[in-house]
Amino acid sequence: MSDAQTQIDETVKAHDVVLFMKGTKSMPQCGFSSRVAGVLNYMGVEYTDVNVLADEAIRSGIKEYSDWPTIPQLYVKGEFIGGCDIVTEMTLSGELDALFEKNGVAYSKEAADKIREANA
Repeated sequence: MSDAQTQIDETVKAHDVVLFMKGTKSMPQCGFSSRVAGVLNYMGVEYTDVNVLADEAIRSGIKEYSDWPTIPQLYVKGEFIGGCDIVTEMTLSGELDALFEKNGVAYSKEAADKIREANA
């Protein structure tokens, strides 16, 4: 494993929820990252954000690590969940709620329900 791969692996395993994104959770730098961070922020999920724009080795390394070509990438309890489209679908279907509940990740069920109501 390269240094970047080792760093990514340690980050993913050290935190319950990790979002590799362009920008930060308070200042996303692309629409897809903004959407996923927005969902997590709105639902009150505690998560670690990793700005891939700050480190080219991490930016390319995360794509190899997950074997997934795009960013953002969401990890829960060390497991790769997906990118923007998958997280959006999971939020709207309630699968993200179930995933958080199964893994003991705190979130606002009320906020998740509001997202679904607004997108019904």
